[in-house]
Amino acid sequence: MSAVPVDPALERLFVADAAIVKVGRKVRVLDAIGWPATMETRFLERLRAGNPELPQPTTQPQALDAEVAALDAIMQGIDRGHPIGHWLWKTAWSYRVAAQMLRGIGTPEFSRCSILLYGRPDTKYQSQDVTADDAARDMLATTDHLIDSRLIPETPCNMTAEQFAVRIRERIDPFFTDDKVAVVLNPDLASKAAAGSKQITLRATAMFSELDVEQLVQHEAFIHSATLLNGKHQPYVKSLGVGSPRTTRTQEGLATYSEIITGSIDLQRLRRVALRIVAVGQALQGADFMEVFRTFLDAGQTEVESYRSAARVFRGGDVRGKVCFTKDGAYLEGVIMVHLFICKALHEGRADILRMLFCGRVNTADVITLTPFLQSGLIVGPRYVAPWAQSPERVLATMAFSAATEKFRLDTFNLDRFVEYEDERIAESGIGC
Repeated sequence: MSAVPVDPALERLFVADAAIVKVGRKVRVLDAIGWPATMETRFLERLRAGNPELPQPTTQPQALDAEVAALDAIMQGIDRGHPIGHWLWKTAWSYRVAAQMLRGIGTPEFSRCSILLYGRPDTKYQSQDVTADDAARDMLATTDHLIDSRLIPETPCNMTAEQFAVRIRERIDPFFTDDKVAVVLNPDLASKAAAGSKQITLRATAMFSELDVEQLVQHEAFIHSATLLNGKHQPYVKSLGVGSPRTTRTQEGLATYSEIITGSIDLQRLRRVALRIVAVGQALQGADFMEVFRTFLDAGQTEVESYRSAARVFRGGDVRGKVCFTKDGAYLEGVIMVHLFICKALHEGRADILRMLFCGRVNTADVITLTPFLQSGLIVGPRYVAPWAQSPERVLATMAFSAATEKFRLDTFNLDRFVEYEDERIAESGIGC
């Protein structure tokens, strides 16, 4: 580890960094807005009885006044003239917005702050012509053309959580050479899986498929656990070892990109990601929980899957519409941003900054800000990098092939055309005819 020269300005920033980590750990977004399993049971029972009703969440605004005051004080004391100082100020700001969001659970303020942190699907950036919502709808239309959504074969989920845990351990143990990442079961986990720096948690009652193995390894282990661990191994800047809210779009985008670049994502999961973005847009426009639930149901999801997908959108919000949690909109926008960032970096011969996406919990802007500090040792390179990102030429090859083939149209011919094309070439040759 390189020794960073003693600098009073940096010492003050290290103090602010430690303070941000301490306060930030008390702003626990997902814990504050989670819905109990009993709500799902009641909703489905009433639905199947022919008397559906909107869920009645019991989540309440959080008392985070002390944390907000502490974050305000930290922000006021940070020297934003220093690049690290400005980066820390933005990190503290994102925790401040998250705390304000949790103080406004169930009110329009919740949505306003959620949009600040995670964006909204209909945002059109100055340099772009399309939105994440446009991309999601195109993705759904494309998959509809490839195969009718109701004909997409169901992937058999025939692995218990215990069996699945064994498979995951086999994959991750050789990767995390210097750290122990456990795989544990939790019957109360809302999602099927969640990753931290010390463990990957699986819902004990869930059933898993063979496809889930590679998806979870690429998404949860090689990205979420890896970036957290790399951040915790940073010698000086400890904020890189916690997931500040402003990094969510890039982190979820990078995790989804990891599934795509390795070919481990499947059509049903891709559609789920796109549908959630459309659903967030609907909720913001005023659709209530039942309307959003029907959107997922009509797209081919089961009643259970549709409830859980809709619950993700409305947790912390208002089931009557307009107030919702926009985090699910960050996945597609994030993966598009990560894809463009990687394309541009490799196009400019900056393969070095591809690895910096793994140096901790960062977003794409942070990579640009922090890379210059590698030389001084203030920031160190990542210990764990997903296998696909260790070889930039593999990413380049995939991108080059995709760019070359995306101009070909599928709607102008059918499979019989392959036979006709060969027969035409033979006839035109004049040989033996």
